[in-house]
This record gives sequence, structure tokens and C-alpha cells, in this order.
Amino acid sequence: MSPVLRQALEVGGGLVRRGEVPVGALRWAVRLGQVRRVLPGIYVGVRNREPPAPDLLRRAGLAWTDGRAALSHATALDVWGLRRQVPGEPVHLIVAAGEGRRSRPGFAVHHRDDFVPEPPQCRWRGGLPITTIERSLVDAWPLVPPADRPGPVIQAVNDRLTTPARVEAVLRDLPRLVGRAGLMTLLDRLTVGCRSWLEIWGHDHVFSGPGMPQFQRQFRVEVGGRVMYLDLYAERERVDFELDGATTHGDPRQREIDLRRDALLATVGILVVRYPHRRLVHEAAEVRREIRAILASRRGAR
Repeated sequence: MSPVLRQALEVGGGLVRRGEVPVGALRWAVRLGQVRRVLPGIYVGVRNREPPAPDLLRRAGLAWTDGRAALSHATALDVWGLRRQVPGEPVHLIVAAGEGRRSRPGFAVHHRDDFVPEPPQCRWRGGLPITTIERSLVDAWPLVPPADRPGPVIQAVNDRLTTPARVEAVLRDLPRLVGRAGLMTLLDRLTVGCRSWLEIWGHDHVFSGPGMPQFQRQFRVEVGGRVMYLDLYAERERVDFELDGATTHGDPRQREIDLRRDALLATVGILVVRYPHRRLVHEAAEVRREIRAILASRRGAR
């Protein structure tokens, strides 16, 4: 590799544009497998003939648009830390509707009216412009496998990066979004306090309907100076129903933590009833009968 090209790659962080170095040096490096053309006029350094790193490809896409794009859709979710892109998925870029850039192998270009890669439409993260977290969640919804769709939305709300209302505000402007009804349903469940897939399942199949009270979700209590949030709390009967995910089953350390927590709640008269993932999913009808019986017995004892 020529010294001029090596220096240009170092300055560009592994990225070089055509015109920044002599054409002959660039063509020779391509022949030797030292650099790779990933987009028109955009080249990246190659080490041991390995594929370029995702961050390098993202910067290449942004360089190709001369600062008129932002990372979007599934790529933006990755940068936000909500869903890692699967190898083989393209780098997603969004540009204004009149921008002439079109999708290329490994790069998906989306167009939006009146788009500008600046706030309030975009944020900067890791030195890269990306669409807002709400827009990223909505745009990516139809592009990822259905089983993977709820996770990023749930995590974003749980981490307090956004709220269901803010995501819904973006969704209102996209009436034809593929899978829109499913996203609306998920936002409705998050609005009422569900904070996991298991809680959503419980809401839909177990803890709602005839004979069920209006449970308070993620109810905050403080006992002995410790703040706790109860999954589903029946305030009149003072019963907390906890939904234990599949990953917690059989973990002795988590079991010890749960027992200590349950004992502390018992000191203020709150009964804790735990249901594992298996029973909620596979024995929903039986669990519903148990819940109604527990609540009835607590009402009778008061």
C-alpha cells in the first residue's frame, strides 16, 4: 500500500474517498485486496480480507450522501442499543424525498418528505446522526422478524428512553405501516403498565376479563426503606401477583432474592403469589381459577 493511501486511511478512520489519493494507488490497492469499494467513490481498508466492520460501513454510507442522510430503521435501533443487526442486514439510511441516492447492495436508502439530518428529526450518538428513537422503533417494526419486533419497544420504554405515547404520536402519521395493528396493541399494553412479554401475555389471557379486578401494574411500595415495584397488585385484597420469566426459573440466587422480598412485603400484610412462565402460558385457565379463589379468600378474611 502506498504511503499516501495509508495516511489517508488513517486520517479517515479506515475510510477514503476517490479523489483524496492518486487514482493509480487506489486501483492497485483494490487489486491487492487492501481496500474495497463499497459505494461509488467510497473505499474502505481491508484487513486479512475480512468484511468491513459495521461501524465502518455505516460511516461509509453517510460519507456517500455527503452529510445529507442519517442512519435509520434497524441500523438506528442497533446504534440506540435496542437490537443488534443480524449479519447480512443492510445499512439503512434515510434522505430527503428529492435526494437522488438509491439503494445499493448492502445499503437500503429510504426517502421521506422534508427530511433533514438535524434535530428534532435526528439525534447524534457515537458521532453518528440517527433518527429519533421513536421514529427508529416505528420504521424498523415491519423490517425485523415478527418475533423480534416487541423487544426493542419494550426495552426502550423500560429504560425510559421514550414513552408509549411518544411512539404512538409518530405512528399516527403512518396509517399504512405494515403490521401497524400489532404495534398499536403493544403500545396499548405498555400504556396500562405491562413491562415484559410475559406481562402482556398475562394481561391478554389471564389477568383480565370476568371476575378479575382492576390490577395496578408496577405498583410502587416502600417497606423498611426499600422501594419495590409489584407486577400486578390487587389493592383491596392486598395481593401481589408476580410473573416469573423463564430465565429466572431454577436460579438459586434469584430465588433467594425473591424470598427475602416476599417476606418483607408480608410484614405489611401483602401476600405475594408467584406464577412461573410455564404455568401462565400452558395452564392459563387453571391459573385464572386460582387467582379468583385467592382473591375471594382474602376478601372473606378481611
